[in-house]
Amino acid sequence: MYQVIKMYGDWEPWWFLKDWEKDIIEEKCFEYFEDAFSFYKTEWLSLKTTLPSCKCHDNLQAAFWDKTEQRWCENCGDYLQQYHSILMLKDGQELPEGTFSYHFNVQND
Repeated sequence: MYQVIKMYGDWEPWWFLKDWEKDIIEEKCFEYFEDAFSFYKTEWLSLKTTLPSCKCHDNLQAAFWDKTEQRWCENCGDYLQQYHSILMLKDGQELPEGTFSYHFNVQND
């Protein structure tokens, strides 16, 4: 089973920090890779066209942001960047890089 997960929060998706699941805003499950990838690609393109900055990995994990979208952190005494992220997992695990021929390794900021 493949999962495409959309997140919003302080961290890029590839960190998988403790309680990272709390940042999930949407999750869709697919039986087949092709269906999951089609949905991922559509969402990826939508984020890419609406947010000015991005960093994307070839294992289908991507973060998009606008530098003006930040929140104040009382504990750290600083503003934290807020990320709109999308990632694709298989059975809840990261996809290994190089297992497919799609290249999304993009960074523009």
